[in-house]
Amino acid sequence: MSLGFNAEGGTKNFNFASRATHSELHHYLTISKSFKKPKDGFFLRGESFYNVASELDKLDEQPSSGPKIIESYGGISLHEQSHGQSFWSLFMNRFSGSGIYILDEPESALSATKQIAMLSKIDDLVDKNVQFIIATHSPILLAYPNATIYEMAYGKIIKVKYEESEIYRVYKSFLDHPKRTLDNLSISNT
Repeated sequence: MSLGFNAEGGTKNFNFASRATHSELHHYLTISKSFKKPKDGFFLRGESFYNVASELDKLDEQPSSGPKIIESYGGISLHEQSHGQSFWSLFMNRFSGSGIYILDEPESALSATKQIAMLSKIDDLVDKNVQFIIATHSPILLAYPNATIYEMAYGKIIKVKYEESEIYRVYKSFLDHPKRTLDNLSISNT
């Protein structure tokens, strides 16, 4: 919100609201401006992406002399796709160069294969002067080379290396020893 994005997600042009459930954090942030102003941007908030899709459909129902907005998202209503397909369509079609994209848990709708493919697309966009800020629980997305990783722990925000992150350590431990982890949780095979 400090950057001008709608609290429920979308571009800076979205001004709808279904319910004010966002935090007050934006009141405590100071945004530093530069001569490099992003030409594009998007805030993906996973839990309210349905509302963004509904707003797109609503806007396209209104008379316009230009192309339908949905064309920038792949040409198919996001509601006519699965949750994962709609996230993927947004990511592959809407994001372009010279922008800032804030993604809140984009992995929530994506398979591991799509998350790996997302790394390639992120890399293409970074080469086109794009800045990503991603909140994630995905060890796949967290593995992006040269990413700056911050972790919230013990009331502090700390910078960590990939292999030091809690996400990496927990997933690695589980994948290396799933039976031991399940046994410790008293989960049986019956």
